[in-house]
Amino acid sequence: MDRGVSTIEAQISEGAHGWRLDRALAQALPSISRERLKALIASGQVVDPKGVPTRDPSKKASAGTIFSITIPAPEPAHNEPQQIALDIVYEDEDLIVVDKPAGMVVHPAAGNPDGTLVNALLHHCAGQLSGIGGVARPGIVHRIDKDTSGLIVAAKHDRAHEGLARQFKAHTIDRRYIAIVNGQLTQGEGVIEASLARSPANRKKVAIVPGGKHAVTRYRLLSPLKEAAMVECRLETGRTHQIRVHMASIGHPLLGDPVYGRPRPAHRALLETLGFRRQALHAARLGFIHPINSNALAFDSEIPADMQELFNQLHV
Repeated sequence: MDRGVSTIEAQISEGAHGWRLDRALAQALPSISRERLKALIASGQVVDPKGVPTRDPSKKASAGTIFSITIPAPEPAHNEPQQIALDIVYEDEDLIVVDKPAGMVVHPAAGNPDGTLVNALLHHCAGQLSGIGGVARPGIVHRIDKDTSGLIVAAKHDRAHEGLARQFKAHTIDRRYIAIVNGQLTQGEGVIEASLARSPANRKKVAIVPGGKHAVTRYRLLSPLKEAAMVECRLETGRTHQIRVHMASIGHPLLGDPVYGRPRPAHRALLETLGFRRQALHAARLGFIHPINSNALAFDSEIPADMQELFNQLHV
C-alpha cells in the first residue's frame, strides 16, 4: 500500500446532497475517517472543481460535485521503532491484536521512554501505518497496566481507530480478565458498581470516589483456592485500575498487587519463593466487531506461566 503523498477524487452522492462537506466526503471515502477529512479540509487539501480550496468542513455539499483531495504522507512518529518480539494473535491491514507480556508498558512515558508496545508496533508495522491523525503511529484504543498481561488491540489507520473507539465508548467490547484474589468468595458471582477517580489522598492511586467516573465490574468464581480464588472479571466499563480497585473494595484484592492489597501470611512466603511480584491479572478474552468489514472477532489467551504456577501451588 502506498503511504506517500496521494491525490484522490470523490464525488458527492445524491443521498448526501445538503450534508456537511466532511460528512458527505466520509460517505464517499469510507477508508478515511471523518475527523481526518475535517482536518484535510481545514488545511486546504480539499479542492473544488474550480481548483479552489474548500476550507469550511460545515459547507453544504451538492450532489454530483467532484472534489480533489490531497493526502500528505503521514508524519513520522515521535517515538522510535524498536525490534521487540511480539506475540501476535491476529493481524490484517486494518488492525493488530497482541498478547502483551507482564512487564511491558503500552505507551512511552516518563520513566519508560522506550521498550514499550508502541515502540515494538512501530517496528513491526513499518510501512503499514497510514497515520492516526496524520501521524504514522499505531492507534491504541485501550490500555493494560504494565504488570498485567494479555490481549490488546491497536489500529493501523484512522478509520479503524475511530471504529474501535466507538465500540469502547459504547461499552460493547467483550473484555474478560482472569484474576487470582485473596480470600474465599462467599458467593459464586456478583456485580461491583462504584465510581472511580484519582485518590484525593494519593494522586498515584485510584479510589472509589463519589462523583467519579461510572464503573461496573462483573465477577464470577472459577475455582476456589487455598485462602484465595480464581475469578473471571468482565468489564462493562474500562477505567484505570478498575478490577484492582473494585475487587479490593469487596475485601478480595488481587494476589501480588503491590498497590491495592497485601498478601496474607499464608501467601507471602509463596509469592517470594515463586518470585511473583505483580498483580495476578490477565486479559484473557477480547471480542469486538471489525471496524472495517463488520465481522465479529473474538480472541482468547491462556494465562501465562507465572500465573499458572501460582494457581497450581494454591489449588485445593
